[in-house]
Amino acid sequence: MTHRLRHLISLHGLDRATMHRLLDRADAMRDASAHGTRRLDTLAGRTVLNLFFEPSTRTRTSFELAARRLGADVVNFDIASSSTNKGETLLDTLHTLEAMHLDALVVRHKEAGTPEFMTRHAMSGVAVVNAGDGNHAHPTQGLLDALTIRHHHPDFSKLNVTICGDILHSRVARSDIDALTNLGVGELRLCGPQTLMPAPSDFPECRFVESFDEAVEGAHAIIMLRLQKERMAATLLPDEQAYFRQFGLDSERLKRAAKGCLVMHPGPINRGIEISPDVADGPQSRILEQVGNGVFVRMAVLAEVMGR
Repeated sequence: MTHRLRHLISLHGLDRATMHRLLDRADAMRDASAHGTRRLDTLAGRTVLNLFFEPSTRTRTSFELAARRLGADVVNFDIASSSTNKGETLLDTLHTLEAMHLDALVVRHKEAGTPEFMTRHAMSGVAVVNAGDGNHAHPTQGLLDALTIRHHHPDFSKLNVTICGDILHSRVARSDIDALTNLGVGELRLCGPQTLMPAPSDFPECRFVESFDEAVEGAHAIIMLRLQKERMAATLLPDEQAYFRQFGLDSERLKRAAKGCLVMHPGPINRGIEISPDVADGPQSRILEQVGNGVFVRMAVLAEVMGR
């Protein structure tokens, strides 16, 4: 018997069948909503609150669109004018919001573990979805990246995927690693400056590659990461021009990858630092496709955790 998820905090340890069920559901949502042009009534009468303690463009907007396209009511919590600025604790904020009979909380917070904390202390049946917590996890980003790849390469076991950049501070990297590992990717390569790389023992399922030229060789998908300037010490930040020379993806370097290699980036992009403009906007770029897939993945996740 298949059990639905009550919350989505991380993709770590999520079984392959559940992963494919969520991806299949995202594709079904795309078809049922006529690519987002037709509103569904799946969550009519339900309420979703976006609780974002950090700035966000793509994630917050796509969660709001996802909920509205499923017929739910959406409330965007305004941190700037909330009582958290008056010293209200996270726990008191949680219980205050629960008292208003919400069905789901979509939470982004700079502190790792905050969404999981809410699942342990919630006194109602509210569902919690992690929209990014510190450098821990960003599960819907991992799902939308996996969906983007699956649309072009359904058999993950035959793929070489490279993730390059600030792996150490990236919640996207962690969720992408979890997603691709759970789906049985053939080889997963990690590459970046030594000061921005985790210990190999943290990700034994991955191949650590020092040279970016070597890392992109024969890759079917390359996921470039933003330098997480807000999460790193200044001493760890490489010179931007030197960084691009060593780890930037340009058209010449892309030639080393497999024919038709997918170029991906979670955004926002630092053009000329992680990726050249001609590659970011080029024919192999799937960056805007990722953004579009994010809405349908988040529709699938909200329908899953809020299902009656």
